[in-house]
Amino acid sequence: MIGGIFPVFNKQEDSSASFVKEPDKGKCAGFDLRAFRWTQVMMFAIDEINKDNSLLPNVSLGYRILDSCASPTNTLRAALTLVSTESGSSQSLAVAGTLGPFRVPMVSYFSTCACLSDKGKYPTFFRTIPSDYHQAKALAALVKHFGWTWIGAIQSDNDYGRNGVQAFTEEVKKLGVCIAFVGTVLRTYPSSKILDVVDMIKQSTVQVILSFVPEGDLYPLMREVVRQNITHIQWIASEAWITAARPSTPEIYSSFGGAIGFVVRKMAIPKLRHFLMGISPYTDRNAAFVRDFWEKMVGCRPLSAGEPSDLFFNVTQLRVSYNVYKAVYAVAHALHHLIFCKEEREGTMRPCVNLSQIQPNEVSDQLKTVHFINQFGEAVFFDENGDPPASYDVINWQLRAGQVQHVTVGQFGLAANQAYELSIQEDSIVWRTGKLIPVAVCSQICPVGTRKAQIKGKSVCCFDCIPCADGTIANATGAADCSPCPQEYWSNDGRDQCILKTVEFLSYYEPMGIALTMVSLLGACLSFATMLVFIHYKDTPVVKASNSELSSLLLFSLFLCFLCPLTFIGRPTAWTCMLRHTTFGVTFALCISCMLGKTIVVVTAFRATLPGNSVAGKFGPSQQRIIVCSCTVVQIFICVLWLNLNPPYRDFRYSHWKIVLECNTGSETAFYAVLGYIGILAGICLVLAFLARKLPDNFNEAKFITFSMLIFCAVWITFIPAYVSSPGKFTVAVEIFAILSSAFGLLICIFAPKCYILFIKPEKNTKKHVMGRN
Repeated sequence: MIGGIFPVFNKQEDSSASFVKEPDKGKCAGFDLRAFRWTQVMMFAIDEINKDNSLLPNVSLGYRILDSCASPTNTLRAALTLVSTESGSSQSLAVAGTLGPFRVPMVSYFSTCACLSDKGKYPTFFRTIPSDYHQAKALAALVKHFGWTWIGAIQSDNDYGRNGVQAFTEEVKKLGVCIAFVGTVLRTYPSSKILDVVDMIKQSTVQVILSFVPEGDLYPLMREVVRQNITHIQWIASEAWITAARPSTPEIYSSFGGAIGFVVRKMAIPKLRHFLMGISPYTDRNAAFVRDFWEKMVGCRPLSAGEPSDLFFNVTQLRVSYNVYKAVYAVAHALHHLIFCKEEREGTMRPCVNLSQIQPNEVSDQLKTVHFINQFGEAVFFDENGDPPASYDVINWQLRAGQVQHVTVGQFGLAANQAYELSIQEDSIVWRTGKLIPVAVCSQICPVGTRKAQIKGKSVCCFDCIPCADGTIANATGAADCSPCPQEYWSNDGRDQCILKTVEFLSYYEPMGIALTMVSLLGACLSFATMLVFIHYKDTPVVKASNSELSSLLLFSLFLCFLCPLTFIGRPTAWTCMLRHTTFGVTFALCISCMLGKTIVVVTAFRATLPGNSVAGKFGPSQQRIIVCSCTVVQIFICVLWLNLNPPYRDFRYSHWKIVLECNTGSETAFYAVLGYIGILAGICLVLAFLARKLPDNFNEAKFITFSMLIFCAVWITFIPAYVSSPGKFTVAVEIFAILSSAFGLLICIFAPKCYILFIKPEKNTKKHVMGRN
């Protein structure tokens, strides 16, 4: 005997308990043709098995079918009478949890709750429909495929709905999908609770809603959604209602058209149609539920909307019915392997177990190992959790010729590499929006160059898009963070690409570089020309009075000083960095040393006119050369130490949008020692020249030396703060400006008056005028 429990009536009417007398048995309402056909499939399968001589030969199976009214209470009551096959998850949980410890086997054709795969709690539970664990993965794959990240969910207030939505939520969270709300419905809920869920849908911004609800629990909500004309929602369906007949009407389609969901693979059982056509109350007046069936099909009660009679006899689109068929055959094969033994010699089957001694736990053990190929070529077996292999069709609601059609538009299942694979024919899908794929996002995806900024108090799927900061980019849409560019790169204006930073240095080709080069060459030319003039007029009183040897050496050093800035312009290299600072230090030391020599000559020359003073005789050309050379050698020594210990080198200084290519001094101490030494020489020269400024003579050179040293010192004193505070290539420009300014100051102050006499006032180029004698 195989027992079957089916929700032939899909609603239990409420009955009040007075606690005065024994409560009445609950009355069931809502005859369900779909569930009634499941009972007939069970009867048909048992009839086939009894006629099959190869399966359970000489053993006839019987059956007893009871109604559960889709209620766990009624299901448990029925299961205490008989147990084998059952439907919904909540009903199966009630039965499996109660009878599991007794090792009574149970095979479900409609219970998909993943919780039933727990063999610790439900050791004898099996099913021929895939677990919601697989359906949750399928639904998550569907959501990912279409890029939906902001969806709502409706669950039934039972184990099927709660566990299904929970499994789905866990899957989609891994994909960054947010559940905006979860509404709960049940067929026994008052209308106020249904209205609350409808209001939740209307107030939300979601465009896509998953409904993990059995058909009977969802139908009241569907009617209210249609009544309030809510037509903008794209519905995702679980297998419990996507192919149900009752809601598949043009009326419901007005709000639920384009619904998409998963359902177990369909199968055609051609012989079943003849069996169904033979149902009649005149054949067996006591047959269960036949009177209700007959009244609905041909008699007193008309068919409800969405239940055309021809659907009942259509045996080419069987899904749940096929699961019932497989469940019955699985039990039959388990009994066959338990009862019959095969003779090794004769190869015949013979009973080896007394039928009256068969224990439920033995049937359970056989169900774990059952594996056969049915007449439709499908392998029927259970894995270690009592589940069949997962395989789904993707169904889309479409309206054709005024009828709602369940069109297969894809498949989901395990691929050859044992990974889940979803394949969809998108061109075949009809959406709520027509042929356009619905958009389900809380916030529009951030464009390139921007990143997500979480809105406080809202879901992670709701965000603002803010531009990336300078130096960072987002080269893909929907970036959570902006990526910093490498050190040598900077972000472009669109903040979507890293571009090479501009390498900045003082170039010969930019206006400032050209101007400084021209001024430098001008100064060098003037110095060289003045030196040629002095050589040409070397025998004149003015040139002789200014000490032609020191003047020529001074002009040569000024010539080098004017050429020195050329080493500061252009792309810095290791050699130019060492050359520029040391050349600057040595040439200016030579220049100031010459100035110091001239100052001492002037002072000693005029002191020699005093009686008894022989200093001028002791300070001849040799002593002058010694002063110039010794002062210059000290600077050379400092520069040699600098180059040996910590020389200048090429350095890269990274700023926001550019790379400043510059020469690092290496040792700041050595750099300021070079400047300091030049400053000391200039200070001594200034003091001596200042003391000799009022000496009598028309050609008192001390005045010009004083003025030139004042310019020199002023330039270099202001140079230091300007040098420290100037950015990038302007640091180099400040240093070049200081070099050129001080060099021009020396050139003009010392040699301009002499050239004026040589070219403009040649009549003053006499010894008498130079000596100040009238």
